[in-house]
Amino acid sequence: MSPFGPPDDTIPADVRAAGAVVWRPGADGVEIALVHRPRYDDWGFPKGKLDTGESMPFAAVREVAEETGLRVRLGALLGDARYRVPEGEKVVRYWAAQALDGDFAANSETDVLEWVSIDRAADQLSYRHDMDVLRKFVDIGPPDATVVLVRHAKAGSRRSWQGEDDLRPLSGAGRRQVAALTPFLALFGPQRLFSAPPLRCRETIAPLAGLLDAPVGNEPLFGEAGYWVQPEAGRRRLLELAARPGVTLVSSQGGVIPDVVAALAKPAGVDEDEVPARKASTWVLTVVDGGIRGADHYPPPP
Repeated sequence: MSPFGPPDDTIPADVRAAGAVVWRPGADGVEIALVHRPRYDDWGFPKGKLDTGESMPFAAVREVAEETGLRVRLGALLGDARYRVPEGEKVVRYWAAQALDGDFAANSETDVLEWVSIDRAADQLSYRHDMDVLRKFVDIGPPDATVVLVRHAKAGSRRSWQGEDDLRPLSGAGRRQVAALTPFLALFGPQRLFSAPPLRCRETIAPLAGLLDAPVGNEPLFGEAGYWVQPEAGRRRLLELAARPGVTLVSSQGGVIPDVVAALAKPAGVDEDEVPARKASTWVLTVVDGGIRGADHYPPPP
């Protein structure tokens, strides 16, 4: 289940919240951030309820910042924890999130933050449902790299466009999709941006490039015209990008993304016969030891 599907307000629960397993590299391996809540005298991952109109991924990043003072970038989706609270059933959606910077200051919700090893976290967590989330984090592992694959947003009608197809721009609906998509993509902290040649692919990530003050590289192998001439070369190119540490984002086309994901993400549990790639949708691929360990699909923004 992904943050854009179903809408957060249709998830069957009385209380909706989001949080993250925040991690950083340590001298002796990965360290996990645990917070102590004085109100309940418990230890857990930073999390909190959604604000009105807020979606899960934005809530996760905001709550981490409020409870820990840390700026993070989201990674693999770790799933939902469900349990009973006085208000009824509560669902908390968790992501892995790498700490980038920031400093903790005690506040009304969390008075202590500790960076601990994974083994120590397993001993220190107060609740069984948090242990399930930690196991999923361990199963996937901290990423060596992340690749974000975005299909371009809606473009103008091909039938009514008189020019070269690669120059066909986004439609008004596509620009509205991009307005919603841009802040969402920024949550993953892209460090490098690439686009297939069609203008509609570049226009889909142009606002993000402006936000990040980052150039957009041209990748002909991720366009339908170039990819299907040599699909193996296209897959190799994606693996080359996946070998670069950090986060790489690629804007591509619907005739490319399903084939690439189906070919490379089977170890992450992707069904090669069913790889959705609607316009303005996103795949987030978590790369560990040269292979894709996690593959999360996000439908188009509502």
